[in-house]
Amino acid sequence: MTPLQLPDSVDAVIALLATESYVCDRRLATALFLSLKLQRPLFVEGEPGVGKTELAKTLARALGTLLLRLQCYEGLDVAQTAYEWNVARQMIEIRLAEAVHQLNDEGDKQRLTQNLYARSMLIERPLLQALTQPQSPVLLIDELDRADEPFDAFLLEVLAENQITIPELGTIRATAPPITIITSNRTREIHDALKRRCLYHWVDFPDVARELEIVRLKAPGASQRLYVQVVEFVQRMRTLDLFKAPGVAETIDWTNALVALNAIRLDPATVQDTLGVLLKYQDDIVKLQSGDTAKLLDELRARALLE
Repeated sequence: MTPLQLPDSVDAVIALLATESYVCDRRLATALFLSLKLQRPLFVEGEPGVGKTELAKTLARALGTLLLRLQCYEGLDVAQTAYEWNVARQMIEIRLAEAVHQLNDEGDKQRLTQNLYARSMLIERPLLQALTQPQSPVLLIDELDRADEPFDAFLLEVLAENQITIPELGTIRATAPPITIITSNRTREIHDALKRRCLYHWVDFPDVARELEIVRLKAPGASQRLYVQVVEFVQRMRTLDLFKAPGVAETIDWTNALVALNAIRLDPATVQDTLGVLLKYQDDIVKLQSGDTAKLLDELRARALLE
């Protein structure tokens, strides 16, 4: 299969992602370009909803390659992330061997053992799948901070050597190394040994201009005035003492919700009725309902953003 045609400059990375409507700032584009050029995993941290997962999904679409996503959670093990043996098929092999009396001597037993642990008996999970593709896939290890700390150590061989060692079978090495993107919301610290094997980038909330550009692309149908009001309002919300500030994903969702409600501008009633699109914690919603909504709208009026 033809190798992937990777972008040859930072500007080319920005242009490539723009073909899939992903607005990428230059610092992130530089980190991604170096990750591709140096064949190093890219470790991306940041608040939820700032586009970390979408970066990997967009890159896969733009390159026209397979996306393999490993969604992390507490209790992950090798069977769920890398491989497991097909026990059902192994049991069938044993029963068939017994039925035709192929377990009479040591040679028969040795051949059966080899068959039971042949490559065809493996069930491949995302990490192993990423190493066995004919063309480099994008491997997304999403929200690594949700997995247990021992999982960090298991990833070291995959990230450093592009290989997985299976005790019964041997070492499987990548023919086309995956493009690996790891995301974290920083609910726990990731082990230093793993981070040293990656390039690192922190994705922050965008400024007003970039968030406006993103929302226009991802939530078409609103008026220019509503776009500006929504982005300015959300930007101010992030300065409040909230348990979880809204991300760009919530800004997009809120804009789409307002368009669905045929809203042409922000007003107190509309904001109050749709706070559940922006905020996911009741304490934050109560805080906005108790007076912060009116305060934020007054600030926008003071800047002549509302009529």
